[in-house]
Amino acid sequence: MSAEPVNQPLRVTLADDHPPTRAGVRRALEQGNWIVLAEAPDGETAFNDAMEHRPDVVLLDIHMPGGGGVQAAEKISNALPETSVVMLTVSRNDGDLFAALRAGASGYLLKDIDPSRLPMALEGVLRGEAALPRNLVARLMEEFRGRGRRRMTLPNRQAVGLTGREWEVLEAMGEGLKTAEIAERLHVSAVTVRTHVSAILRKLHVQDRASAVKLLAER
Repeated sequence: MSAEPVNQPLRVTLADDHPPTRAGVRRALEQGNWIVLAEAPDGETAFNDAMEHRPDVVLLDIHMPGGGGVQAAEKISNALPETSVVMLTVSRNDGDLFAALRAGASGYLLKDIDPSRLPMALEGVLRGEAALPRNLVARLMEEFRGRGRRRMTLPNRQAVGLTGREWEVLEAMGEGLKTAEIAERLHVSAVTVRTHVSAILRKLHVQDRASAVKLLAER
């Protein structure tokens, strides 16, 4: 059974650095049940618009100036948990998809979506539905299955369980990346990286990053 349609006008802000794209998205939304409160050409303006208007949904492109959509999504999700963030992009890149979802996005839509379906897709997000193209759902399931808890055996043969994200941080450390570089690669804050590093050191029973990297090399 289909969900009840949303009757009251819904509010959205949108961000894309391509004005014709913004105009087309605005038309599609206004033909649905949406009021476009603001348009932004970059991530920083998108965040400021969201803070000012507190919309039901913020619609973001992935690759924009001013930090881009992923960083804007993380800032908006942290500051306005009642606002849903949805990405609208041409990128089918797995890394962009996972980074957006980790940043707090509730949906990831491709720009080749039928414009008439866009308002309904956003309404679905507000009902708690996942807005993801079918081909990307399969990739997400593969990521979920493959990036669960992996085990690392220490020299004393003690097995230690690291989360998928902790493995990513540890492997980046093994490549010699610094905190800021890891944060940029994983599209998270430096504080988040340091939190993961602390968890890794605790689980591996070592005092510093060099020791953790040495264990990684020896496993």
